[in-house]
Amino acid sequence: MAETLRPGASVAAVARTHGIQANHVSSWRTLARQGKLVLPALDDEIEFAAMVVAPPAPEKAAPASGTAEIIMGAVTIRLEAGASAERIAAIVRALAAPA
Repeated sequence: MAETLRPGASVAAVARTHGIQANHVSSWRTLARQGKLVLPALDDEIEFAAMVVAPPAPEKAAPASGTAEIIMGAVTIRLEAGASAERIAAIVRALAAPA
């Protein structure tokens, strides 16, 4: 918004640069003139910030660095390094099954 107040700037050009509708920027300017929108000082470096919405990156599996332990009450099970998720899940299900 503050960028549109600089000498020679046009609402349409600023909006196009930031990929937003010019009528939104124009509305914000009106709100600013009415004192309903607080703007940073023109010499501040704060302006529009680019935002990218993307799906989260897939998590990388942590490298096996030793043994894992599953502790449930008085039972401790030590798994070999690199135990598969299926193996761990099967052990957990067996521990959780009613006796």
